[in-house]
Amino acid sequence: MPKRSGPPDAARLDRIVADARRARDEREKGYRERALKLFPWICGRCAREFDRSNVHQLTVHHQDHDHGNNPADGSNWELLCVYCHDNEHSRELEAAARETPDHEGAARGTTHRPFADLAKLLKGGGSGRDGA
Repeated sequence: MPKRSGPPDAARLDRIVADARRARDEREKGYRERALKLFPWICGRCAREFDRSNVHQLTVHHQDHDHGNNPADGSNWELLCVYCHDNEHSRELEAAARETPDHEGAARGTTHRPFADLAKLLKGGGSGRDGA
């Protein structure tokens, strides 16, 4: 008799997610604590200063985007406030989208084509005006 496929074991999935989060938190704690000891508590973009009351809003940005690359001298890290960190990653995503053309040669994410039928109109395929 074939094995019946049912919903995934919720408890098992919960354990997997919890283990992954724990591992991430441990990894982040290691390089975050080192970065906070190495660098002044100032955002590298907006120059906002932090103290013990709000240091939780200061994040470690990996300049090469490799979270596994954590040299002891901190050369791959930059302290950014949560707002500048989000902005940094948003700009990277937007730049990547602009560099990847879709099948029509326009940048991904671009949907409006204001002159799509202009060539047809210029060749006499229709003027778009009544009586002209």
